[in-house]
Amino acid sequence: MSPNLGSPKSVRWLSIVGARPQFIKVAAICRAIDAHNQAQGRPAIEHYIVHTGQHYNHEMAELFFLQLDIPKPRYDLEAGSGSHGAQLACMIERMEPVLNTENPDWVIVYGDTNSTAAGALLASRLGYAVAHLEAGCRSHNWKMPEEQNRVVADHLSQVLLAPSRKAVENLEREGIGVAGDPRRRTVALVGDVMYDMLLANLMAAMRLTKHNMDRYQLKPKGYYLLTLHRAENTQNRARLLEILAALEGLDLPVLFPIHPRTRKVLGERQFPGDKANVKVITPVGYLDMLALEKSACKILTDSGGVQKEAFYLRVPCITLREETEWPETVELGVNRLTGTDRTKIVGAVQETEPSFSGTPAPFGNGKASEHIVNILASGAA
Repeated sequence: MSPNLGSPKSVRWLSIVGARPQFIKVAAICRAIDAHNQAQGRPAIEHYIVHTGQHYNHEMAELFFLQLDIPKPRYDLEAGSGSHGAQLACMIERMEPVLNTENPDWVIVYGDTNSTAAGALLASRLGYAVAHLEAGCRSHNWKMPEEQNRVVADHLSQVLLAPSRKAVENLEREGIGVAGDPRRRTVALVGDVMYDMLLANLMAAMRLTKHNMDRYQLKPKGYYLLTLHRAENTQNRARLLEILAALEGLDLPVLFPIHPRTRKVLGERQFPGDKANVKVITPVGYLDMLALEKSACKILTDSGGVQKEAFYLRVPCITLREETEWPETVELGVNRLTGTDRTKIVGAVQETEPSFSGTPAPFGNGKASEHIVNILASGAA
């Protein structure tokens, strides 16, 4: 199915976002659209953001829009948190009149959240053309909600914007974009828009380094950075306690920007904040997070986005999962998968730092957003 490109003077795109990593990605697309619209002889792109409200507090949402100069969402669905069923139903119900009112030429969904699945499902059901940014990523763990969301989005999209060659190969194995694909879907290897954003913002982020080191009483390369938010870890008490116990065996302070979900699970318990080597802080904005990642000795995380940022910043990463949707980083020897076993976590942290010398660039050249806008503006589907 090809989009209706409408008037040659303009086309209309809607971006469906709702979570912190998606705000970074849509910021890159907004910049590329602005550049496109400034060029002569091209149909203008009217681009509007639909914020589902999946992440909704200041640190997880509003701060990102302010720091990254993202246009104010045209619609805020205020779906909030809740069970998967309740959240998805709320998003879909509130999104339907929006799509019917705007009649977009493209609906763009990002990554692997419930907002992604809701946007792809509803747009497809209503007959709007769907483009999935970050298509083809697979952890091969079907128990993960993120894996289910990304597969649903991929199979409902007309254009699949893959960040790496491995992502393209995953789609081909599923019959998407290959010769004989009955739906004639388009798969494009475009690179990673998060790399675009990192390159564009790194110098500004580095100017915050001294402020952050002073604020948290840390020294560059003298601490570990921890992020922890995946349901498989935070909602499994045994896994969560195993991770937290591993922190006691580390030789440097651990800075822990705590996700609201993780804070809620921990409740009023003093651990890990009562441990001298753990500094629990509220979530930080994008620029501060880049600065903290760059200055960390190593990063411990269960976040896909943080794994990639660690790779781009040449900081060794320990991933607190059994698998990753970014296997390139593991194969290059700069990301270790430990799961939640405390012995494996401590052992990985104590290992000699890997070499990033001569490391390939599997996620593009920092111009993914420009490539994406050109593809969608051409009406490819």
